Amino acid sequence: MSFQLKLVWKIVLLIFAVNIAIMSLLYTNQLVRKLAIEEETRVNQWTAAIQRLIDSEDEDVTFLMEVSRTSSNNIPIIMTDEDGNILNFLNLDSARTNDPVYLRDELQGMKLENDPIVIEYQPGKKNYVYYHNSTLLTQLKYYPYYQIGIISLFLLVSYLAFNASRRSEQNRVWVGLAKETAHQLGTPISSLIAWIDLFKEEGQSPTKEMLAEMEKDIERLRLVSERFSKIGSTPILEDKNVKLLIDQSVAYMSSRASHKVKMEVHADVLHNCFSRVNVQLFDWVLENLIKNAIDAMEGKGQIDFVLTETKKHIFIDISDTGKGIPSSKISEVFKPGFTTKKRGWGLGLSLAKRIIEDYHRGKIVVKESTPGKGTTFRITLRKNL
Repeated sequence: MSFQLKLVWKIVLLIFAVNIAIMSLLYTNQLVRKLAIEEETRVNQWTAAIQRLIDSEDEDVTFLMEVSRTSSNNIPIIMTDEDGNILNFLNLDSARTNDPVYLRDELQGMKLENDPIVIEYQPGKKNYVYYHNSTLLTQLKYYPYYQIGIISLFLLVSYLAFNASRRSEQNRVWVGLAKETAHQLGTPISSLIAWIDLFKEEGQSPTKEMLAEMEKDIERLRLVSERFSKIGSTPILEDKNVKLLIDQSVAYMSSRASHKVKMEVHADVLHNCFSRVNVQLFDWVLENLIKNAIDAMEGKGQIDFVLTETKKHIFIDISDTGKGIPSSKISEVFKPGFTTKKRGWGLGLSLAKRIIEDYHRGKIVVKESTPGKGTTFRITLRKNL
């Protein structure tokens, strides 16, 4: 997964979580307000009923607590006189109601939570009804905070997971880059070592032809260095003959590969073979595909380049007779660090995909692959019309 895509996912998850939190808070707060109004209304109805009973029958209202018990419906209630003495209570913890300290603490909490409701049982004489919010209402008040905590935990875990994934991918990239560096440098260095060994064994001075080949290897080393310097920068694209570039790359690699590896280019029906490419980077892609094919064939087999065209595009099919790629792995071959062997396919195909698709606005895919028979990669480039 690319860095840009991961960043988009982070933003999407953050927006999603924030929206959930906001909607949850709004809905829960609205629900809490409705329940609070409903409970206050019920307590008011209860006290109003007591007030009516007082006005019509008896001055003593303590027994009316029992009469109106069902109206309170689990709302904790304490009634006091004007001096704050507790006269009666409802819906408290029955195991602790004999404890005066518990009752006083509950009363103090009720005074902080809601304003008292006044009952006037004689002219100038009043009782006060205090009440807590119901357990359900109290839980609902704290519910949004629990939910925000869970969402925050979810965001934290997601953030840590993304970071761990990014670090893991970075590690794979560094490992792949190290392998790819060795892979890129291997061919010209091995060739130069072979020339030096040849001179030592035969004790002769190099001929012009030998020096020309050595110069090609040195130029290849310079080219590798230039390739890596272009990673991360915007390459300069030039109008080039794609078939000619392929012919040059195949000629260089053929002369340095095993004689058991045959390479052929087929482009008999191609008319317009020009596309805007960066020569160094495009050659890098070709070299990687050739080396991967040689590795897959274990140094023996056939590599074919087949060029076809449409009105607007050039298609380059690179086929080998190697081991092939399992169908379950085809979707992973362009990921950094993917490999089926000790060398090759570490970072090369990932960079090849970036070079073709990001820099050249083309396409590279595994066209087909059959285990035991071989693999065909397809590069699609836009024609320079």
